[in-house]
Amino acid sequence: MNYQWYPGHMTKAKRMMQEDIKLIDLVIELVDARIPLSSRNPDIDELGKNKARLILLNKSDLADPKYNRLWSEYFKEKGFHVLEINSKNGTGVKAIQGVVQEACKEKIERDRKRGIINRPVRAMVVGIPNVGKSTFINTFAGKACTKTGNKPGVTKGKQWIRLNKGIELLDTPGILWPKFEDQAVGMKLAFIGSMNDEVLHIDELSLDLIHFLQEKYDGVLKKRYEVEPVGNTSDILREICVARHCYLKGEEPDLQRAAAIVVEDFRSGRLGRITLEFPE
Repeated sequence: MNYQWYPGHMTKAKRMMQEDIKLIDLVIELVDARIPLSSRNPDIDELGKNKARLILLNKSDLADPKYNRLWSEYFKEKGFHVLEINSKNGTGVKAIQGVVQEACKEKIERDRKRGIINRPVRAMVVGIPNVGKSTFINTFAGKACTKTGNKPGVTKGKQWIRLNKGIELLDTPGILWPKFEDQAVGMKLAFIGSMNDEVLHIDELSLDLIHFLQEKYDGVLKKRYEVEPVGNTSDILREICVARHCYLKGEEPDLQRAAAIVVEDFRSGRLGRITLEFPE
């Protein structure tokens, strides 16, 4: 399967961000903790150069704790400030205010020397579709400031949100890059739901996921579905069909339905805390 998805509004979003970046002190980038590199848009580093940077490992509750720690160390070594968060339940979010002040202390000190006191830090919130930006902003603000949805592309325009005297946020639409150089990146993005499922073949996606789990998280499929994950991925999917009673008329296995179950069980965390890529 070829993984590509780049709705037209994303080109407009990128132009908008290029115009707004001069107003910004800090770029807050949300990444999915399960795929911290593949869920980063490489354009963001170019857009945000010379700005303070904060990376939030969002959905860290769905990722392997061991790799959350390793990824935090990886990004810190690259010069980023980093926090693990869960924007849905607010875990880690309270710590952000202090990290923002730390990340922007040079800017705050420059303002103080110029006699500018209490000008809020202006932060741009960026990230790919469905990484949880709007949920994060609403949790951080303690109120519903933005539209949210469990699908990519909910945020179409920009909006400024004044959180308190110390920080203003600029929300931006999620943007992917026009073409993935590495199809493995596209596959991981499809796994976590950052592409529209309507343009994907869920049966093929589930086979790729099953293959990964066999290699890196042996025992997960057996524990969840009470199957023996032996043979090729198609055989295992058929076993899951039987275990989950997924049949069409005439007792024909409903592979499409079983595939959707496997993918959704991964995305929701029902398969356990799983990280899909690992720091070098």
